[in-house]
Amino acid sequence: MKYNLLIVEDHELTRYGLKTAFETTDYVNQIFEASSAEDALKIIKNKDVHIIIMDLGLPGMNGIEGIRAVKKINQLAKIIVLTSHSDEDEVISSLQAGANSYCSKDIKPKKLTEVVQSTIEGASWFDPKVSNVVLGLVNEQAKKSVSKLPEKDYKLTAREKQVLRLMTDGAQNQEMAKQLFITVNTVKAHVCSILQKLEVEDRTQAVIKALKDNII
Repeated sequence: MKYNLLIVEDHELTRYGLKTAFETTDYVNQIFEASSAEDALKIIKNKDVHIIIMDLGLPGMNGIEGIRAVKKINQLAKIIVLTSHSDEDEVISSLQAGANSYCSKDIKPKKLTEVVQSTIEGASWFDPKVSNVVLGLVNEQAKKSVSKLPEKDYKLTAREKQVLRLMTDGAQNQEMAKQLFITVNTVKAHVCSILQKLEVEDRTQAVIKALKDNII
């Protein structure tokens, strides 16, 4: 299946570069462009848009406000934030507004196309620099709302959930092995399986997704 992509970016040169990168992918059909969130909303109301790459520093309505507005129109649209902003409050606000993935603008084009494809398939991806900065805040906010959120089923085993819970506490492989009375190699195997099932690339992203989706 091919998907329609909307690029929301006020810098024309950046939009051109993004459009060029996605024109060569095999999963993108039409590519729409908007220089503001207001223009993006007009497109979304009149076109079938599946994926949105959203800058935060937009003129007029900012990107976070834009994400909220998009979700009111099309809850199924996948939104990837692509920005030079790494302020903790903006990252958290983006996730709360409904962003599915968060990328810094220094990401390589090939990596971005991979992130967008994995986001379409249901994964969430966060730039490692951002993940490390906001992990504590995500943890705090997720625990406050944990009782209100339905648990998503990622087919984790009981043991994998134990390992994931220890990961959220910051435990390393040796500590987990000692607490669970298993070998370090077995811990590594569980961690690998968890990353695959959650469709993330590292432990930090796994912890963020676990807290965000109330997995543990």
